Amino acid sequence: KAEVLGMGNPLLDISATVQPEFLKKYGFKLGNAILAEEKHLPAYDELKKMEHVQYIAGGATLNSIRICQWCLQDRPGSTAYIGCIGNDENGKTLTDCVVADGVSPHFKITEEEKTGTCAVVIHDKERSLCANLAAANKYDLSHLQQDDIVKVYSSARIFYIAGFFLTVSAESAQSLGKHAAKENKIVCMNLSAPFIPQFFGEALSSVMPYIDYLFANESEAEAWAKANDMEGASLPEIAEKISSLPKENGQRKRVVVFTQGSKRTVVFNGDEHLQVDVLPIDPKLIIDTNGAGDAFVGGFLSLLLQDKPLKECVERGHQAARYIIQQSGATLTGKPDFLE
Repeated sequence: KAEVLGMGNPLLDISATVQPEFLKKYGFKLGNAILAEEKHLPAYDELKKMEHVQYIAGGATLNSIRICQWCLQDRPGSTAYIGCIGNDENGKTLTDCVVADGVSPHFKITEEEKTGTCAVVIHDKERSLCANLAAANKYDLSHLQQDDIVKVYSSARIFYIAGFFLTVSAESAQSLGKHAAKENKIVCMNLSAPFIPQFFGEALSSVMPYIDYLFANESEAEAWAKANDMEGASLPEIAEKISSLPKENGQRKRVVVFTQGSKRTVVFNGDEHLQVDVLPIDPKLIIDTNGAGDAFVGGFLSLLLQDKPLKECVERGHQAARYIIQQSGATLTGKPDFLE
């Protein structure tokens, strides 16, 4: 039975390296993530025609869960994932990828939309994401209430939900949160992108009482601060404020973790501040940064499941992110070289 369960937006990544003109044409900003609008849709067809285009199982939550399982090679079957896909070829490809990575998929399959896709455009090793949710947007609470899915989440003890999912079904996230608070299980969430605290603040506030671990990068943390009258505050101050927000399960304090790329990771555990150095890496070894934040969470969760100290969880997150930035996207091969 899977102990770590992810709930999110399953997407097939369409990834290619592009020129600055392409970024400008569609208004894509490096280091950013957005939801596709009508004007962005032609970009997907353009990417498909590019040389060396890659199709990779994606979606932020799914990336983290796949990487978590990859870090748990001595514990097969530790992870599962729920979300919505279409009844199509991309959905089958995605399912096959998930199974091959050792994750148990429990998809809702819709006839209404095609499987979601994400344009991953890379320039100078930096990435920009544009997600066309399509079928992923059709996930709803009724799937979570099915007997077979109740069994899946009842046996899990850690839940991970990327903030992106709040645009789809905040009530499903709340439902899992209530179950976790009642059973003293752990809920982890990621702010995912600046637009989540900027434009989905109400949905984020509705699930915040259930969050035990909150992840974000520095730009997402700053976006949260700006949306909550804390503009200009330092990362430790923002972490402390988020940790202090009302919490449903009083048996553990909320841990807040802010990554900053190659700079040290800022952590507040509810009592004290911690800063964890990131080991330097030769820039020549970096292929692209797509999936680095997802990999950090995957590595972190793999040791959280084993009840390891917070600093060790962060360091395993760094190791997983270090691996991923040396690959094209969130592609996993062999066994992690950082496992003892």
